Amino acid sequence: MGSSENFNKITADNCVQASAIAGFKSACVACVASAIPTLAAVRTIPWAKANINYTGQALIISSASIAAYFIAADKTILEGTRHNAEGRYRRCT
Repeated sequence: MGSSENFNKITADNCVQASAIAGFKSACVACVASAIPTLAAVRTIPWAKANINYTGQALIISSASIAAYFIAADKTILEGTRHNAEGRYRRCT
């Protein structure tokens, strides 16, 4: 294994770890941001009180969190890939 292969593996590992951390942070924010209005609506709006049960509330909150996680992780991976590609291009020229 050459030194460039080691470098590529290290940068790939760092990119994956950074994307997982960014996704988790984003999911936490989305969880709070979606839980507060959902729970407030279920307790104050008569239609929501009658039609959205506990499972529906959990699905609303978790779907927002899951979407935020994957969007943030994907953006972080693409940013890391772009950064690595620019570094390789500059080393070659």
